[in-house]
Amino acid sequence: MELSHDLRRQLGVLINRQGVVTAVIIGDEKGLLIPELKEYPLGRRPLRGLRLIHTHLKHEPLTEDDLTDLKLLRLDLIAALSSVPGSPQCIIQLAHIAPTPEGITILPPQPFDRLSGYGSDALAALERDLEHRTRRPPQGQRGEEQAILISVRAGGERREVEDALAELQELARTAGVEVLDSFIQLPRKLNPRTLMGEGKLQEVVIRAMQRGATLLIFDQELTPAQVRVISAMTELKVIDRSQLILDIFAGRARSRDGKVQVELAQLKYLLPRLTGRGVQMSRLMGGIGGRGPGETKLEIDRRRIRDRITALERELQELSRDREQRRSRRVRAGVPIISIVGYTNAGKSTLLNRLTQSEIFTENLLFATLDTSSRRLRLPREREVIITDTVGFIRSLPKSLLGAFKATLEELQDADLLLHLVDASNPRFEDQISQVHAILGELGLSDKPELVVFNKTDRLEGLKRKDTIAFLRIAQARRRHDAISISAVDRKSLAPLLDELKHRFWPEADDTFQAPPDPP
Repeated sequence: MELSHDLRRQLGVLINRQGVVTAVIIGDEKGLLIPELKEYPLGRRPLRGLRLIHTHLKHEPLTEDDLTDLKLLRLDLIAALSSVPGSPQCIIQLAHIAPTPEGITILPPQPFDRLSGYGSDALAALERDLEHRTRRPPQGQRGEEQAILISVRAGGERREVEDALAELQELARTAGVEVLDSFIQLPRKLNPRTLMGEGKLQEVVIRAMQRGATLLIFDQELTPAQVRVISAMTELKVIDRSQLILDIFAGRARSRDGKVQVELAQLKYLLPRLTGRGVQMSRLMGGIGGRGPGETKLEIDRRRIRDRITALERELQELSRDREQRRSRRVRAGVPIISIVGYTNAGKSTLLNRLTQSEIFTENLLFATLDTSSRRLRLPREREVIITDTVGFIRSLPKSLLGAFKATLEELQDADLLLHLVDASNPRFEDQISQVHAILGELGLSDKPELVVFNKTDRLEGLKRKDTIAFLRIAQARRRHDAISISAVDRKSLAPLLDELKHRFWPEADDTFQAPPDPP
């Protein structure tokens, strides 16, 4: 303390659990700057294994900056030493991470010579307690990641943000991620460095430690700089909604078309985010000695990605020509083409299976279908149509992902009718209709003939009794869109849809279609 007062600077030391001083820090009158702690990474440990003991010059208690360092760096503890004016007595105040809702415990100031109970053994015991409380029994699939979802929107309505977060949770479930918690922040102004405020970020770090989370998923698209800053501050893996969707795409694509499109979208997303770390990765030399073998590993990686993107785009053009030939043959045959469009998980593949007695993969997951599938639907009197199942749309689809929809978009261009399937059981079905219409507008398909079909009506049986207002809202929306109601899992409910298709393509016919029979 005497030296600190003589220098008029705060002084601090970092001490590990072996009692070794790992760093001596000299600050200024107001605070000090903690160096990088690369030699003490967190990994999956709740605490870093370091204590920070430093001086205060004005006999003040632990400050907000002190507590911020404690939370974000997850130190074992932080201590502030100060002297009582006019007395030789030294006072110390401690704070440490704790398994409590607040995440920390702040002890009252006490004489330094009476301090006890906070040695290395006690801190190791505290860490074991934290690990025990965050340990959960295995659930879900092996290797499942645990995540916290975050949505930050300036000036947004809470209901809209909650709906978006619910959809993000479904995306996480589809990707095989276990969601442990979620955070919403509605600031007046976004933080350009971290998107969310520093106080809220501290809460996230504490909650991640308490729940054992290893991954943060943001509903908003993050810039490469934001990902780096948030990752450095939290020492957790950080991804955004776009990257999560790309991960789902990568796991769902089956055809060569789909795999090429997804890899291309991933590489285009990765390229601007590829940055080096450290001098050996970031030093881009020019002039003598900076050419050929002298280029950095980072530049080599970028060049390889650009070369791979060029090769994939060339392959995609060849696949596109093959698809064009197949579509041309269908058009020349004069067979009407119907494309089923709609929000993801609306039941498009299930409907195609019921209509054509096919076995296209279906599952109650977002983006269960990524590859387009076309089937012939044979109707009475030798009539037939071609029905195409397409990848589902989703709100605010990033431009970087539109390439993965290339095959779907090409199929839609040739469609004679867009069969817009709506999940009527989803509370947000009206917003989803608007999102699909907006995407169709962006793709220049607004003028295509459209038939709106409300699906999953079997789930509405109990709604009339439980929530009459919601039931009436669905009925009004059905009339407003002149929609047909079906349940894709019930073949008998499809007869009105088939009858409407007859009137659309063969208005002179006077027979009534029947639902396809159940397979023997």
